[in-house]
Amino acid sequence: MPVTLSALLPWIRADLRVSLPLLLLAIVTAIALKRRYATSIRDLPGPWLASVSSLWQVYQLIKGHTEQEIVRLHRKHGDFVRIADNEVSVAHPDAVRALLHANIPKLTGQGSWYSIFSLPDYHYVNQMSERDPQRHIRKSRNVASGYALSNIIKSEPQVDALLTLLEDQFDQLIAAGQPVEFDRWFNYFAFDVVGEVTFSSPFRFLETGTDIRNAIANTRALALYIAIMGHYVWLHNLTLGNPLLSRLGLQPSSHIFDTCLAALDQRKKNSAVRLDMMERWLHVRREYPDRMDEAEVFGAAVANIGAGADTTSATLQAFFYYLLRNPQYLHRVRQEVDEAHARGELSPVVSYAEAAKLPYLQACIKETYRYHAATGTGLPRVVPEGGLTLGGRHFTEGTVLSINPWVFHRNPALFGADCDEFNPERWLDAERAKQMDPFLIHWGGGYNQCPGRNLAHFEVAKVSATLLRDFDIEAVDPKQPWRFETHFTAVPYGWPCWVRRR
Repeated sequence: MPVTLSALLPWIRADLRVSLPLLLLAIVTAIALKRRYATSIRDLPGPWLASVSSLWQVYQLIKGHTEQEIVRLHRKHGDFVRIADNEVSVAHPDAVRALLHANIPKLTGQGSWYSIFSLPDYHYVNQMSERDPQRHIRKSRNVASGYALSNIIKSEPQVDALLTLLEDQFDQLIAAGQPVEFDRWFNYFAFDVVGEVTFSSPFRFLETGTDIRNAIANTRALALYIAIMGHYVWLHNLTLGNPLLSRLGLQPSSHIFDTCLAALDQRKKNSAVRLDMMERWLHVRREYPDRMDEAEVFGAAVANIGAGADTTSATLQAFFYYLLRNPQYLHRVRQEVDEAHARGELSPVVSYAEAAKLPYLQACIKETYRYHAATGTGLPRVVPEGGLTLGGRHFTEGTVLSINPWVFHRNPALFGADCDEFNPERWLDAERAKQMDPFLIHWGGGYNQCPGRNLAHFEVAKVSATLLRDFDIEAVDPKQPWRFETHFTAVPYGWPCWVRRR
């Protein structure tokens, strides 16, 4: 009897039900084995899952403490830890010079992680998202005049007014018997300073005492998304990073885009516009239209808004939090500030120049930068043509090498046996400080160093000195530690304090 197709179909279906899962399993296994072993870094230690999938890094981001896990892995395995199929976390001291201070691109493969910082979409490439070192250097030159400390200081009277307003808000909370939530108020202050120095007008966060248009809440809500999608930029560009969504105002990060547009519109109506950052950049644009296009000016302004508040807030919070938990250092820095005030060396709002002359205060700030770097994830670079040798290990072209600031800052060979402790006095020895300085990489390093570092340090120095002099601060619950999650930035929250005038 001839066998018909209809008779065979049940057997074929049954066979497919068995073979299809096996085929998929075989494909996944083959890909995993290829990623794990068909590479020059197959011998390097690290989590097995990390060597075959980006899911390990995603899992660490979801847990919220990538920095702790990477420090733990380096202490277990040494200078080189494999954290992806083609990525190695590097802790060797030579890496700062060889990777961060060299013009090494952030281009292929996982190096595209930086592209996620193009806001509102990939048409607006800023200094953070630019991956080519030569284009990055050109962009840096275009905006350098705006970020120069000499230019920032010209806005000091306006920043003083904002700091006075911050203290007024604290006074109102004191009168009402309410604690101060520093994560809110330092963010408000930092946002308003960005508005003042960029557009000659604050965003009025401090004045209203509110998160205007939920800018801060939206940024924090997007933090995990941005961190994860940095590994899948192609998917981001097709979905929430799609230019069509930003044009329609439907993109989740559109609040940053809209905030910038509103600030630019307000700026046009402001007769008191100074030679602020925007004016500096527009001047470059007018003088050299072939060197700096309009999208670059807008991209720089958006990057300022998107990145200028959280990092400064995190640093200011860490400064006061760790001093409160180490009262011996708090006592000494306050004594230095009080003595300078008694000598008539401090203005009603401490100036940047005055704060710079307080060595113990500056040591506390540097230790804060070291102990709680605002960036908690790796800074990846792609090994160029010809390969690269670090610590006696040769890495082939195309390998991604990343440096995590927390790993370097927790290295006892670089910062001492007490590197896991907050101790500003490590910076008081000038010779020792000179040896540690090259490895203090909280702002990154080289051509990709944070462009807003002068502004951030300007704010931290003024706020820390002024508040130390003017207020006593005590945690509502001294036994309750703060909380923070490291997605890209490590921004703390949840440690309200009682504040009173001194």
